[in-house]
Amino acid sequence: MTSTEEQTLRADLERLRRELTAHAAATEQSARPVDLDQPIGRLSRIDALQQQQLATAQRDAARLRLQQIDSALDRLECGDYGECISCGEEIEFRRLKARPESPVCLPCQSRREARH
Repeated sequence: MTSTEEQTLRADLERLRRELTAHAAATEQSARPVDLDQPIGRLSRIDALQQQQLATAQRDAARLRLQQIDSALDRLECGDYGECISCGEEIEFRRLKARPESPVCLPCQSRREARH
């Protein structure tokens, strides 16, 4: 990986980190438990519960991706970024550009998905 590619991917990771941190903070209020004692109709309560579950799932997904981004930034600092953690081969720049937190190359990811 060239230093220009590395700088581009570092900027992508840092931008994603800012965006996901903001998103996780924004969904925090929506993910709070629904007050079941609220004087609202049954359908409104069901809708509120569904919205709360959706917000919780989105917040949890954002937190997981933030962990992956932090791990990728750590690998950047250690000089291991862009190296597949499964096989040790270099991860293609196009894959990292699409998903900069990816810890594995496409062939290894395909094998992982085939097992599940």
